[in-house]
Amino acid sequence: QVQLVESGGGSVQTGGSLRLSCAASGSIFNIDVMGWYRQAPGKQRELVATIRGLYDTDYGDSVKGRFTIFKDTNVKKTVFLQMNSLKPEDTAVYLCNVGGILEGGGFPFDSWGRGTQVTVSS
Repeated sequence: QVQLVESGGGSVQTGGSLRLSCAASGSIFNIDVMGWYRQAPGKQRELVATIRGLYDTDYGDSVKGRFTIFKDTNVKKTVFLQMNSLKPEDTAVYLCNVGGILEGGGFPFDSWGRGTQVTVSS
């Protein structure tokens, strides 16, 4: 009922930048939160950043000051993650997560994208 399409992953060198995007579609009445998580091989999934509305943001400690999560009011139901000063330890699969309310009944949803690979080489 809710589909997420992620894009923007790739390979960069240390200090480089990437921008991820995640577009949500489907039977969405309202979106409460959009965010990014990441999972590296052998490690637990961890919070990267979330955003509620346009300005209520939260970041994982390891990315504060380097990553920025934001929305473009001209692009509906889409969240972006600008990643600067990338480090090898940022290498992971980045997964988009969106939570909100479905149309036609008011049931909540919590959807995950398939993930996009980010690789940072030293």
